[in-house]
Amino acid sequence: MSHSPKGPPAPLSPILLAGLALRPVPYVLLQPIFTKAIRQMHNRHSDVFERLIALGSPRYLIDPVDLPFSFIMDTNPAHPTLDVLAEGSDETIMDIKACVRGPLLQLIELLEGRIDGDALFFSRDLVVEGDTEAVLGLRNAVDGADINVHEDLLDLFGPLSKPIDGAAQIAGKIFNRFSRDLSLISQASTAPLQRKCDAQAASIEELEETVATLKKQLRRRREKTA
Repeated sequence: MSHSPKGPPAPLSPILLAGLALRPVPYVLLQPIFTKAIRQMHNRHSDVFERLIALGSPRYLIDPVDLPFSFIMDTNPAHPTLDVLAEGSDETIMDIKACVRGPLLQLIELLEGRIDGDALFFSRDLVVEGDTEAVLGLRNAVDGADINVHEDLLDLFGPLSKPIDGAAQIAGKIFNRFSRDLSLISQASTAPLQRKCDAQAASIEELEETVATLKKQLRRRREKTA
Protein backbone atom coordinates (compact mmCIF):
# COMPACT_ATOMS: atom_id res chain seq x y z
CA MET A 1 0.00 0.00 0.00
CA SER A 2 3.06 2.20 -0.27
CA HIS A 3 2.52 5.59 -1.90
CA SER A 4 5.86 5.40 -3.67
CA PRO A 5 7.59 2.73 -5.76
CA LYS A 6 10.68 3.57 -3.70
CA GLY A 7 9.03 2.45 -0.48
CA PRO A 8 9.48 -1.02 0.99
CA PRO A 9 6.64 -3.50 0.44
CA ALA A 10 3.91 -3.46 3.06
CA PRO A 11 4.10 -6.56 5.27
CA LEU A 12 1.04 -8.75 5.72
CA SER A 13 -0.12 -7.64 9.16
CA PRO A 14 -3.18 -6.53 11.13
CA ILE A 15 -2.13 -2.94 10.43
CA LEU A 16 -2.28 -3.56 6.68
CA LEU A 17 -5.77 -5.04 7.01
CA ALA A 18 -6.85 -2.11 9.19
CA GLY A 19 -5.46 0.24 6.55
CA LEU A 20 -7.56 -1.44 3.88
CA ALA A 21 -10.62 -0.99 6.09
CA LEU A 22 -9.79 2.72 6.49
CA ARG A 23 -9.67 3.40 2.75
CA PRO A 24 -13.32 4.53 2.50
CA VAL A 25 -13.01 6.84 5.54
CA PRO A 26 -12.66 10.54 4.59
CA TYR A 27 -9.25 11.66 5.80
CA VAL A 28 -10.72 14.90 7.12
CA LEU A 29 -12.34 12.81 9.87
CA LEU A 30 -8.94 11.46 10.92
CA GLN A 31 -7.14 14.81 10.97
CA PRO A 32 -8.33 15.93 14.46
CA ILE A 33 -6.83 12.77 15.97
CA PHE A 34 -3.38 13.50 14.58
CA THR A 35 -3.65 17.20 15.40
CA LYS A 36 -4.19 16.29 19.05
CA ALA A 37 -1.38 13.72 18.86
CA ILE A 38 1.24 16.22 17.63
CA ARG A 39 0.12 18.80 20.20
CA GLN A 40 0.47 16.18 22.92
CA MET A 41 3.94 15.30 21.71
CA HIS A 42 4.90 18.98 21.69
CA ASN A 43 3.54 19.48 25.21
CA ARG A 44 5.43 16.51 26.60
CA HIS A 45 8.57 16.63 24.44
CA SER A 46 9.07 20.25 23.38
CA ASP A 47 12.85 19.72 23.50
CA VAL A 48 12.61 17.48 20.41
CA PHE A 49 11.29 20.38 18.34
CA GLU A 50 13.79 22.82 19.83
CA ARG A 51 16.69 20.57 18.82
CA LEU A 52 15.53 20.75 15.21
CA ILE A 53 15.62 24.55 15.07
CA ALA A 54 19.32 24.41 14.12
CA LEU A 55 18.29 22.50 10.98
CA GLY A 56 15.62 25.04 10.10
CA SER A 57 12.71 23.11 11.68
CA PRO A 58 12.39 20.72 8.71
CA ARG A 59 9.16 19.37 7.27
CA TYR A 60 9.15 15.59 6.97
CA LEU A 61 7.07 13.20 4.95
CA ILE A 62 6.29 10.19 7.14
CA ASP A 63 4.92 7.38 4.98
CA PRO A 64 3.56 4.25 6.72
CA VAL A 65 3.49 1.86 3.77
CA ASP A 66 0.83 -0.32 5.42
CA LEU A 67 -1.68 2.56 5.68
CA PRO A 68 -3.56 4.27 2.83
CA PHE A 69 -2.26 7.72 3.78
CA SER A 70 0.93 9.43 4.86
CA PHE A 71 1.77 12.47 7.01
CA ILE A 72 3.46 15.81 6.62
CA MET A 73 5.12 16.65 9.93
CA ASP A 74 6.08 20.30 10.39
CA THR A 75 8.51 20.61 13.30
CA ASN A 76 8.15 24.38 13.77
CA PRO A 77 8.20 24.62 17.60
CA ALA A 78 5.80 27.58 17.53
CA HIS A 79 3.15 25.61 15.68
CA PRO A 80 3.98 21.94 14.99
CA THR A 81 1.55 20.09 12.74
CA LEU A 82 0.92 16.54 11.58
CA ASP A 83 -1.25 16.70 8.47
CA VAL A 84 -2.81 13.68 6.80
CA LEU A 85 -1.77 13.37 3.16
CA ALA A 86 -4.18 11.46 0.95
CA GLU A 87 -2.90 8.59 -1.14
CA GLY A 88 -1.84 9.76 -4.59
CA SER A 89 -1.08 13.34 -3.51
CA ASP A 90 1.79 15.12 -5.23
CA GLU A 91 4.61 14.96 -2.69
CA THR A 92 6.92 17.17 -4.76
CA ILE A 93 5.00 20.36 -3.96
CA MET A 94 4.95 19.88 -0.18
CA ASP A 95 8.27 21.63 0.60
CA ILE A 96 9.53 18.45 2.26
CA LYS A 97 13.09 18.31 3.57
CA ALA A 98 13.24 14.54 3.96
CA CYS A 99 11.08 11.46 3.78
CA VAL A 100 11.00 8.22 5.74
CA ARG A 101 8.94 5.31 4.43
CA GLY A 102 8.33 2.02 6.18
CA PRO A 103 5.85 -0.11 8.14
CA LEU A 104 4.05 1.76 10.91
CA LEU A 105 5.64 -0.20 13.75
CA GLN A 106 9.16 0.57 12.48
CA LEU A 107 8.28 4.26 12.15
CA ILE A 108 7.08 4.26 15.76
CA GLU A 109 10.39 2.68 16.80
CA LEU A 110 12.16 5.52 15.00
CA LEU A 111 10.01 8.10 16.79
CA GLU A 112 10.74 6.48 20.14
CA GLY A 113 14.48 6.53 19.47
CA ARG A 114 14.80 2.74 19.32
CA ILE A 115 16.48 2.70 15.88
CA ASP A 116 20.13 3.74 15.67
CA GLY A 117 21.60 5.75 12.82
CA ASP A 118 23.20 2.81 11.01
CA ALA A 119 20.04 0.72 11.16
CA LEU A 120 18.07 3.69 9.86
CA PHE A 121 20.00 3.80 6.60
CA PHE A 122 20.75 0.11 6.11
CA SER A 123 17.47 -1.46 7.23
CA ARG A 124 15.42 -3.11 4.52
CA ASP A 125 12.26 -2.08 6.37
CA LEU A 126 12.88 1.66 6.06
CA VAL A 127 13.58 3.84 3.03
CA VAL A 128 15.09 7.29 3.62
CA GLU A 129 14.93 9.98 0.94
CA GLY A 130 16.00 13.60 0.76
CA ASP A 131 18.29 15.43 3.16
CA THR A 132 20.10 12.78 5.21
CA GLU A 133 21.24 15.43 7.70
CA ALA A 134 17.60 16.26 8.42
CA VAL A 135 16.78 12.59 8.98
CA LEU A 136 19.75 12.08 11.29
CA GLY A 137 18.78 15.30 13.04
CA LEU A 138 15.32 13.87 13.70
CA ARG A 139 16.84 10.61 14.91
CA ASN A 140 19.20 12.47 17.26
CA ALA A 141 16.43 14.78 18.47
CA VAL A 142 14.22 11.91 19.64
CA ASP A 143 17.16 10.03 21.14
CA GLY A 144 16.92 10.31 24.91
CA ALA A 145 13.58 12.14 24.80
CA ASP A 146 11.86 9.13 26.40
CA ILE A 147 9.02 9.22 23.89
CA ASN A 148 6.49 6.47 24.47
CA VAL A 149 3.70 6.69 21.92
CA HIS A 150 1.39 4.47 23.94
CA GLU A 151 1.72 6.51 27.14
CA ASP A 152 1.63 9.85 25.34
CA LEU A 153 -1.62 8.98 23.59
CA LEU A 154 -3.19 7.62 26.77
CA ASP A 155 -2.74 11.00 28.43
CA LEU A 156 -5.14 12.47 25.88
CA PHE A 157 -8.01 10.59 27.52
CA GLY A 158 -7.55 11.99 31.03
CA PRO A 159 -9.56 10.00 33.63
CA LEU A 160 -10.48 7.43 30.98
CA SER A 161 -6.84 6.54 30.41
CA LYS A 162 -6.83 3.54 32.79
CA PRO A 163 -9.80 1.66 31.28
CA ILE A 164 -8.56 2.51 27.79
CA ASP A 165 -5.11 1.22 28.74
CA GLY A 166 -6.69 -2.05 29.89
CA ALA A 167 -8.57 -2.36 26.62
CA ALA A 168 -5.38 -1.52 24.71
CA GLN A 169 -3.48 -4.30 26.49
CA ILE A 170 -6.15 -6.83 25.52
CA ALA A 171 -6.10 -5.50 21.97
CA GLY A 172 -2.30 -5.80 21.99
CA LYS A 173 -2.48 -9.48 22.87
CA ILE A 174 -5.01 -10.06 20.09
CA PHE A 175 -2.81 -8.07 17.71
CA ASN A 176 0.26 -10.17 18.53
CA ARG A 177 -1.65 -13.42 18.06
CA PHE A 178 -3.15 -12.20 14.80
CA SER A 179 0.30 -11.10 13.61
CA ARG A 180 1.72 -14.57 14.26
CA ASP A 181 -1.19 -16.18 12.41
CA LEU A 182 -0.73 -13.86 9.42
CA SER A 183 2.99 -14.60 9.43
CA LEU A 184 2.25 -18.32 9.19
CA ILE A 185 -0.20 -17.68 6.35
CA SER A 186 2.36 -15.55 4.54
CA GLN A 187 5.06 -18.20 4.91
CA ALA A 188 2.71 -20.95 3.72
CA SER A 189 1.60 -18.94 0.68
CA THR A 190 5.13 -18.02 -0.38
CA ALA A 191 6.74 -21.41 0.34
CA PRO A 192 5.98 -22.93 -3.13
CA LEU A 193 7.40 -19.85 -4.85
CA GLN A 194 10.46 -19.93 -2.61
CA ARG A 195 11.06 -23.59 -3.50
CA LYS A 196 10.86 -22.74 -7.21
CA CYS A 197 13.28 -19.87 -6.74
CA ASP A 198 15.68 -22.11 -4.85
CA ALA A 199 15.45 -24.76 -7.59
CA GLN A 200 16.10 -22.16 -10.29
CA ALA A 201 19.05 -20.79 -8.35
CA ALA A 202 20.49 -24.31 -8.06
CA SER A 203 20.01 -24.89 -11.80
CA ILE A 204 21.70 -21.60 -12.65
CA GLU A 205 24.61 -22.44 -10.37
CA GLU A 206 24.95 -25.85 -12.04
CA LEU A 207 24.90 -24.26 -15.51
CA GLU A 208 27.55 -21.74 -14.46
CA GLU A 209 29.78 -24.58 -13.24
CA THR A 210 29.24 -26.46 -16.52
CA VAL A 211 30.09 -23.38 -18.58
CA ALA A 212 33.21 -22.79 -16.49
CA THR A 213 34.31 -26.40 -17.04
CA LEU A 214 33.73 -26.15 -20.80
CA LYS A 215 35.74 -22.93 -20.96
CA LYS A 216 38.66 -24.62 -19.20
CA GLN A 217 38.52 -27.58 -21.59
CA LEU A 218 38.37 -25.27 -24.61
CA ARG A 219 41.33 -23.26 -23.33
CA ARG A 220 43.40 -26.43 -22.84
CA ARG A 221 42.65 -27.63 -26.37
CA ARG A 222 43.71 -24.29 -27.79
CA GLU A 223 46.95 -24.45 -25.80
CA LYS A 224 47.69 -27.94 -27.16
CA THR A 225 47.06 -26.95 -30.76
CA ALA A 226 49.00 -23.69 -30.49
